[in-house]
Amino acid sequence: MKILIVEDETGLRDSIEAYFTGSDGICETAKDFASALEKVSIYRYDCIILDLTLPNGNGLDIIRHLKDKEFNDGILIISAKNSLDDRLAGLDLGADDYLTKPFHLSELKSRVMAIVRRKSFNGNNVFKFNEISIDLAAKTVKVNQQAVKFTPKEYSLLLYFMANKGKVVSKSAIAEHLWGDSIDIADNFDFIYSHIKNIRKKIVDSGGKDYIQAAYGMGYKFTEV
Repeated sequence: MKILIVEDETGLRDSIEAYFTGSDGICETAKDFASALEKVSIYRYDCIILDLTLPNGNGLDIIRHLKDKEFNDGILIISAKNSLDDRLAGLDLGADDYLTKPFHLSELKSRVMAIVRRKSFNGNNVFKFNEISIDLAAKTVKVNQQAVKFTPKEYSLLLYFMANKGKVVSKSAIAEHLWGDSIDIADNFDFIYSHIKNIRKKIVDSGGKDYIQAAYGMGYKFTEV
């Protein structure tokens, strides 16, 4: 799961980042309008946690930009109690949910996970594709009802493939999803093939099929054999 936190209050931004950061996901931050706009213009996120009151701009314009570009990132507005009109405006523009400050981080995460499930997994906690099933809450994978252990990066990549089944995803998109914008410093994408090789082996060894197909010169596609 890849999250962007757009919040100018340093303490709150750091707390949310620490709560969401883990080995199975990427959490990035932006402290003002300009940096947020730059990130959402270049990178895609499973969910954007968005404060509407930002230095040098308004979070509503971030939502407008996303919708104008037809990007499908999830959007969760976080705002102060006295900004009801802005929250409603954000929902009218296409935001998925809002949460009023102050809030418990556990509730914030639950709201984010609900948005991700609705957008990518039809609201389900267990995501299935033929003999493969992923429990999104427990972060576990079964193949033919048999538990299969994946590393956090392998789990994240398998989930990404399944969420985008039938679509060609480029190596750069895969790298960005797994490592965030820090992947810009990478010399090559050999590590992607290594992860894919491991995923294939674990699925096939458990009696599953190899659904990850190379699309020459473009990337990979998770599809029926």
